[in-house]
Amino acid sequence: MSLIQRHVILPSLAPLLFFAVAAMPVHVLGCRTRGLLAVSIALVSVLTGLAAAIMAIKGRLQDDSQSRWWIGSASILAIPTVGVLILA
Repeated sequence: MSLIQRHVILPSLAPLLFFAVAAMPVHVLGCRTRGLLAVSIALVSVLTGLAAAIMAIKGRLQDDSQSRWWIGSASILAIPTVGVLILA
């Protein structure tokens, strides 16, 4: 798996899935189910974003060249959490 696939494409699935659930009409899933799905996606995204941020910090301390990729992954994974804060 290349760096772009691992650090850009794979993390961008979380915001894509979050906004797909948020944009879904209420009569498809119901209001509560849609909200719970959006919050659970955002929670998983923020937890994996924190893990990516920790990997970036560890990489910075060890002078790893891939630490910038981890920072990008953490930034992408923060988007659903910001979306929940704005939409709620």
